[in-house]
Amino acid sequence: MLLIEELSQKLSEYRPKLKELHSVLNIEAAKEEIEQLHNKAAEPGFWDDIDKSQKVLQKTKSLETAVENDRKLCAQADDIETMIEMYGEENDQQLLEEIKTEVEDFCEKIDKLTISTLLTGEYDHSNAILNFHAGAGGTEAQDWTQMLLRMYIHWGEQHGYKVSVMDVLDGTDAGIKSASVIVEGENAYGYLKSEAGVHRLVRISPFDASGSRHTSFSALEVTPVIEEDLSVHIKPEDLKIDTYRASGAGGQHINKTSSAVRITHIPTGIVCACQTQRSQVQNKDYAMKMLISKLVEIKEREHLAKIEDIKGVQKEIAWGSQIRSYVFMPYTLVKDHRTGYENSNVQAVMDGDLDGFINAYLKALSNGTLEKQ
Repeated sequence: MLLIEELSQKLSEYRPKLKELHSVLNIEAAKEEIEQLHNKAAEPGFWDDIDKSQKVLQKTKSLETAVENDRKLCAQADDIETMIEMYGEENDQQLLEEIKTEVEDFCEKIDKLTISTLLTGEYDHSNAILNFHAGAGGTEAQDWTQMLLRMYIHWGEQHGYKVSVMDVLDGTDAGIKSASVIVEGENAYGYLKSEAGVHRLVRISPFDASGSRHTSFSALEVTPVIEEDLSVHIKPEDLKIDTYRASGAGGQHINKTSSAVRITHIPTGIVCACQTQRSQVQNKDYAMKMLISKLVEIKEREHLAKIEDIKGVQKEIAWGSQIRSYVFMPYTLVKDHRTGYENSNVQAVMDGDLDGFINAYLKALSNGTLEKQ
């Protein structure tokens, strides 16, 4: 009877958390707003402005998801209570295992939803742009950068995000020198902002015949996708736009024409490129979107009045300030230096198991206990 009592106690502890989430997420107000948005979508001319209509639909979907999650969790809690009552009458061991599974699933969902309520930043609900840069060290660092790119692609796909690689600069012998990726979906930036910084790898090098241990570095920049910002005004004369032939996948069309676009913001030296779309116009649009997002993020962080106030090359990530270490040898451990969170299953982390690190960062950020690197 001890296990069923523990499970019943755990359910009782999490019931108030569900009630609190209902209040924090303002579910009743969300229901009213959904009705208003549905009425708006039914108005004549709603589809005349595609961009505006898409934003309304995205907002509606987001609110409906929140309301549906609340409904399902309430129903799940009620079902578990019924199952616990049934077990008291039947003492069925198979039912006990089912109750255990349901309680664990219920508590995990509550914890995950609670973490999402910490995403209160202005751009937390936005899509995210990830820019990877290999550190010094040639092939070692370039291979490590490709490993990181794979890790974040896996994380994004596991969470239902759309992950698009926009630009890749291949390494000299292996790996990549740099890459740009857009992650699209609810709260993408809110979660991934925790990953910005320098990532350090310690391993026995597969490129060194002597089998010696090597340390490699790779930097990750994370910026929100700014769909529309009236404060952003970029002078045409401040831009240098180059076109070139795209490399890699994309079929004959993408490789035979100079469809790839590289945009340089002359005052800052910031470069954004895109080569994965089929037309030069599409590539230019994506490259500009990345540039605007990066400039707005810098402007906000530097507390500047306007884009024109940003001067000089932006060295946003210092190589000496590692946020996380990935040790493959002589032992296996991934440790975040800001939160102290660690995971000894290196392979799982490299396959995209990053939620523990992200959640620990968001909690520390909310509590004001984040260690500065």
